[in-house]
Amino acid sequence: MTFSEKLIELRKSAGLTQQETAKGAGLSLRGYQNYEHGLREPKMTVLIALADFYDISLDELVCRKWPKEPEA
Repeated sequence: MTFSEKLIELRKSAGLTQQETAKGAGLSLRGYQNYEHGLREPKMTVLIALADFYDISLDELVCRKWPKEPEA
């Protein structure tokens, strides 16, 4: 799953609009849409704001599995 797909999944599962999500995370609507559409990569401060908004870890937000599973 990509970061943009994760944003869409989180927003829809919370029953929120893009506008509500952007406002709740302290972002502009256009900026948030750019992240959701995969047009821009967010800065660390934005990642933290989004993780805080959804009350999840940064690893979960960016679809990072830790600890890494050993390769077979």
